[in-house]
Amino acid sequence: MGKFLIRKFIKNYEDVKDPKVRQTYGKFAGIVGIVSNLLLCVMKIIIGLVSSSIAIIADGVNNLTDASSSIITLVGFKMASQPEDKDHPYGHARIEYLTGLFISILIIIVGLFLLRSSVYKIIDPQMLSFDYITIIVLLLAIAIKLWQTFFNMYVGKKIDSMTLIATGTDSRNDVIATSAVLMGVIITKFTGLQLDGWLGSLVALFIIWSGITLIKETSSPLLGEAPDEDMVSEIEKMASAPGGVMGIHDLVVHNYGPGKVFASIHIEVDADEDIMKSHDMVDNIEREIGQTLGIHCVVHMDPIKRNDPAVKKVAPVITETIKSFHGVKGMHDLRVVPGPTHTNIIFDLVLDHECKTEEKEIKEKVQDELQKIDPGYFVVITFDRSYTQNSI
Repeated sequence: MGKFLIRKFIKNYEDVKDPKVRQTYGKFAGIVGIVSNLLLCVMKIIIGLVSSSIAIIADGVNNLTDASSSIITLVGFKMASQPEDKDHPYGHARIEYLTGLFISILIIIVGLFLLRSSVYKIIDPQMLSFDYITIIVLLLAIAIKLWQTFFNMYVGKKIDSMTLIATGTDSRNDVIATSAVLMGVIITKFTGLQLDGWLGSLVALFIIWSGITLIKETSSPLLGEAPDEDMVSEIEKMASAPGGVMGIHDLVVHNYGPGKVFASIHIEVDADEDIMKSHDMVDNIEREIGQTLGIHCVVHMDPIKRNDPAVKKVAPVITETIKSFHGVKGMHDLRVVPGPTHTNIIFDLVLDHECKTEEKEIKEKVQDELQKIDPGYFVVITFDRSYTQNSI
């Protein structure tokens, strides 16, 4: 049914890389969430009042929260789609992450209020009235929430929206919570045990747990998480493909929200090659990455003299020496610059987050090994940090 609705109401629904189509997906998902959650809220609160069940009322209020979340999602997608301006040259796409974070906090607050109400019900339990309409309504609610789960997960993955994926996760937790409420009604009917307050507490704890989980998921992109490994691999593949590329390094990817990804990379070229030819190759790489992946990529060109005898002499020693340090991922931009009193060995070393060795220790070790070849060698190292999971 979800795919049918998408085909019915979203124009060009297959072109999910188009920002306008993506915005339409987000708005449509928000409207669907508002309508379905308001329906569930009204049904559950009515049944909860009739049966005097705090657990059912709590579950209904949770659906009201979900409807409010869908409104926030709807507004968030609208605001995130605003174009760049003077104060925000990278656009407003990160508002989508802020929207998810706000929803997560709201869920926790509501969960805490419902937990308090459930504890009061444990202290002062009341007999529940049982009827089969209650059972039917709760079963219908579970079915609708299951559909919401699959719908939001599908749309979230299709347009790469953490907010909608989080909403789908919340709907899945609601299925578990409502199933617990239904179980409590049935147990009370046939055993007389008053579990309503206890199950209401479980529902509230599920809501709180869901909110905490969503905070972790939605705040991660704001903190600056590692770029997607598949995307990094695609950038590396495209940057390395042309025959004139001798090596790549210093790939940095910045995510300013869905559809707003910026990257930079250094590409090594033969210093003896025609500079205009190399520059044309670099321009083509930038263009291909941008058109294929939808990424604004800037390529820095590094001329390298690979056939320099002095470089060939020291490169194996450096390579072998850095192998002994855990977390040193590689070397690049090696140059040998002779002078009247000494020779500078200049290069960059890439360190990942697992490297615990002091930079001074690494430099001293490399210099000691090189000075065994020539006491006039002095090491000049620029230490780079790796911002991807790959080796560059």
